[in-house]
Amino acid sequence: MIFPQPALLRPPLQTLGVSPDVASFERAHYRAMVVQDLAGTPPVAGTWWREYLVGYMAACGVAEDRCRDLAAEVAVATAGRAWTHVGTGVMSGLRALAALGLPMGVVSNSDGTVQAELRRLGVCYAANGQEPNAANGVRVGVVVDSAVVGVAKPDPAIFGIALEAIGVPASGTVLHVGDSLRYDVAGALAAGLQPVHLDPHGFCPAPDGHQHARTLAELADTVGSALTARRR
Repeated sequence: MIFPQPALLRPPLQTLGVSPDVASFERAHYRAMVVQDLAGTPPVAGTWWREYLVGYMAACGVAEDRCRDLAAEVAVATAGRAWTHVGTGVMSGLRALAALGLPMGVVSNSDGTVQAELRRLGVCYAANGQEPNAANGVRVGVVVDSAVVGVAKPDPAIFGIALEAIGVPASGTVLHVGDSLRYDVAGALAAGLQPVHLDPHGFCPAPDGHQHARTLAELADTVGSALTARRR
């Protein structure tokens, strides 16, 4: 739902003669996630952002021999403040999913700030007994941050924390939506859930064996149709 902020990343790219538009920046995120998924091993602790940026810069059009140095510079300059861009179509899709009336929660590998940032950006917020507030986005049952709970995707334990909070048992009828094979698809399968790979551009390098959706709105239509058919 949240992407690196184009306003932060555009200036260093422009020094190399590269100036992507917002759609290209968002597309670069999905290319960078594919690079992560295809890597033999995940990045070592503390290097994920830098390694992600290597693939991201390449997808933006930076020459291969410049990507790693630029990624290292940008990683330091933007650490802890880059993920503030709400993706195109995210809010309409999230509202469409919420309108289905199903329990929803957010599970994120983050740094302890994701709940506050999602609320601040007006994306979503955990209920926690509070009254609905449209300014804070869509109300969800729980927001689980790996840095807060001490376990991260793909460990199935983090999904268990979310499911317990919203009162839903683990099963193949529970969908987990994410943009990574390594963290989201593998994690959901390990937790006994049904993974949905959010893959707007068809980049998935191993598409067999799990569901895909191009947008949250598309997923809402698919789930809504299934619910309607079940009720008939």
